Amino acid sequence: MGQKIHPLGFRLGITESHKSSWFTEMKAYPHMIEEDYKIRYYITNFFYKANIANIQINKKLNQIEINIHTLRPGIILENIEIGIKNIKNNLNKKLNIKNKIKINIIEIIKPDREAILLGKWIAKQLEKRITFRKAIRQGIQKAQKSNVQGIKIQISGRLNGAEIARKEWVRQGRVPLQTLRANIDYASTQAHTIYGILGIKIWLFKGEKTKI
Repeated sequence: MGQKIHPLGFRLGITESHKSSWFTEMKAYPHMIEEDYKIRYYITNFFYKANIANIQINKKLNQIEINIHTLRPGIILENIEIGIKNIKNNLNKKLNIKNKIKINIIEIIKPDREAILLGKWIAKQLEKRITFRKAIRQGIQKAQKSNVQGIKIQISGRLNGAEIARKEWVRQGRVPLQTLRANIDYASTQAHTIYGILGIKIWLFKGEKTKI
């Protein structure tokens, strides 16, 4: 079961916490979920150069607090006022959001311990026409230097321009997907190459949590 199910959803409430924190009456749930989606969409697209790894949304009575975990906080801080105005205007226009928006910027110190950032880095290497085996090897080396206990990288598609699509994966160290207390970080992304789209999946094992 642990091999097939989504590693993060499998551990919600155990080692993983929800990326959105709020509650409301049942009839308002669709609106609130759509609101969350729009917030993430606008932030990700407006600050697309900032290498955002995670966006956490906490909603209170009259305020929306957004925590942005990013590799390049300077890009966001330079345009924070314009960015907030842009987000507010788009949200008000699309969803009629009138709550105050508070944004907290959190810098990522070790980007190679973040599955999504490592996946984006591998995607860039593949788009530069570096062979997939070399990209995987370099990705594993970067993760190991960040004291990751185990890593698995899977790339699928027309690898190195092959006529028939296939799937290749490499694992180094332990990646115990069936252990619920295992701190597993997972991400999937895409590389757009001249031969088509390559799918990239990353699993990082950062150790076991003793207190759950």
